[in-house]
Amino acid sequence: MHYDTTANRHGLRHDPFKALIAPRPIGWISTLDGKGRRNLAPYSFFMAVSDRPPIVLFSSAGTKDSLSNIEETGEFTCSLATWALREQMNLSSAPVSPGVDEFDLAGLEAAPSRFVAPPRVAASPAAFECRHWKTLELPCDPARPGLGYHVVFGLVVGVYIDDACIRDGIVDTAAMRPLARMGYMDYSVVTPETVFTMNRPVVGADGRSASVDSAPWDGVYR
Repeated sequence: MHYDTTANRHGLRHDPFKALIAPRPIGWISTLDGKGRRNLAPYSFFMAVSDRPPIVLFSSAGTKDSLSNIEETGEFTCSLATWALREQMNLSSAPVSPGVDEFDLAGLEAAPSRFVAPPRVAASPAAFECRHWKTLELPCDPARPGLGYHVVFGLVVGVYIDDACIRDGIVDTAAMRPLARMGYMDYSVVTPETVFTMNRPVVGADGRSASVDSAPWDGVYR
């Protein structure tokens, strides 16, 4: 199969695009509006794009509460969505009316952040505290007026990690069992059984060849 995305005549029951760009990490975004009311929503168009300085982004279809609140207050948090919190994450995605507190809706406890005002999900093993850096408006699909995407960049000013998930000086990401979004109604989960390690290739002296050391990683970046 090979199709033109403008015409989008792929012949399938549903658009396959998001099923191919998968799995995608889920940004569970918490914000406050100008009146201090809480909002929580998951976004599957989410990613880290820099580590020095640490910057994350998420993309919102249309002007949702998360985007409005961030534009108004300049801050947000992103909590890790995990297997243990899958039902709460899903419930918090409901398109309820503005002003509804999704923490309460999903039965979640909020924990105070240290560097920003919006709280994090208390039961989540990790969270990023972010200050708004920039919002970019993407081109709008003429077939979906009013539903253009906005990409929100956040500078991470604080990180919370549950100490139980730090082992031998390294974060045990798989033990957290983070969720990822796939296509349609499908999700995936990272587990200790699905994680594997590969050493980075080393370039030869001639600058034209490379090899990979098969020895187990010793915990040192080179």
